[in-house]
Amino acid sequence: MDHKTSVAKPAFYNDMYQADGLVRAHYAAYAEWLEDKPVEYLLQKQREADTLYTRLGITFAVYGDETGVERAIPFDIIPRIFDAAAWSKIHDGACQRVRALNAFLRDIYHNQNIVRAGIVPAEYVMGNSLYRPEMRDFAVPGDVYVQVAGVDVVQTGSDEFSVLEDNLRTPSGVSYMLENRNMMMRLFPELFARMSVAPIDHYTNLLLENLRSVSPGGRTDPVVVVLTPGPYNSAYFEHAFLAQQMGVELVEGQDLFVADQHVYLRTTRGPQRVDVIYRRIDDDFLDPLAFRPDSVLGVAGLFAAYRAGNVTLANAIGTGLADDKSTYIYVPEMIRFYLGEEPILQNVPTWQLRKPDDLKHVLSRLSELVVKEVQGSG
Repeated sequence: MDHKTSVAKPAFYNDMYQADGLVRAHYAAYAEWLEDKPVEYLLQKQREADTLYTRLGITFAVYGDETGVERAIPFDIIPRIFDAAAWSKIHDGACQRVRALNAFLRDIYHNQNIVRAGIVPAEYVMGNSLYRPEMRDFAVPGDVYVQVAGVDVVQTGSDEFSVLEDNLRTPSGVSYMLENRNMMMRLFPELFARMSVAPIDHYTNLLLENLRSVSPGGRTDPVVVVLTPGPYNSAYFEHAFLAQQMGVELVEGQDLFVADQHVYLRTTRGPQRVDVIYRRIDDDFLDPLAFRPDSVLGVAGLFAAYRAGNVTLANAIGTGLADDKSTYIYVPEMIRFYLGEEPILQNVPTWQLRKPDDLKHVLSRLSELVVKEVQGSG
């Protein structure tokens, strides 16, 4: 089995303090506030946060945990602070990667120019189980394959940021970020009064606007729904949270049906046509007629309606190919090939175990490295 491996630097970047022990400029106001706070005060605030998250049901489950216990989301009372310049670099770099990955998906499911150019090996595409031949020559609405992306970034220096991985299938976690900000404002309102903090509460408005923009046929008042596997999914809180914040219906597969290659929502007022589905279900389970026949999570006939151009799925089917760990190493070249730009964010050093020399190198330093399955998540 092919794997991807990455190595961390032996000395980690300290967000708050410089090597000489001085506080970094963008942490100065926070450090001044923190200086007179006793440890017990901070521990009490941490306990308050944990209690509130559990009481409000802001939790997640861990697959493989035999106890089946829901856990409160992690909350760090010491915030991560970025100045405007650093955040601009992260923003621009993440957007650049997503544009390139979207171009890669469009290319792979059409002309495959990047393969013809010898940049990405054909076997990495055609032999990948995440490649969906059913998507060949299908024009997704607006040419947008990736409406939502989760780009994992690590800071390695004062102005150095690297990407650990790109999540493009059903990326999860944004609701916890939003709730963490709400918790900070609840526990430490004085911090927001004394510091200029960029707002993030408009995220769900942007998400809804993004989803509505890719409605099929340019419908002016599209109906958007969030499709969830149900309450036993580890990220169900997020599914419900995003649907509620966007003001759209949270649905399971049984709430939808297909007729004449259109998707409808069952309501007490009769069927309502659905235009955009923000799906939080993996490709294999979306449609038992097109993919796994044993799936009870999806909607029979959904893929046919999708191919007919009568409904938009966000993210598009087949995006898993672009967040596969074996694809990750080619993202810098994708940026150069499709955008004609130099990467703003770098990859971490990576080795492929299918290559004998890489395998030998990794085995000699295995205790220092992280090994990941190429088609795995996380």
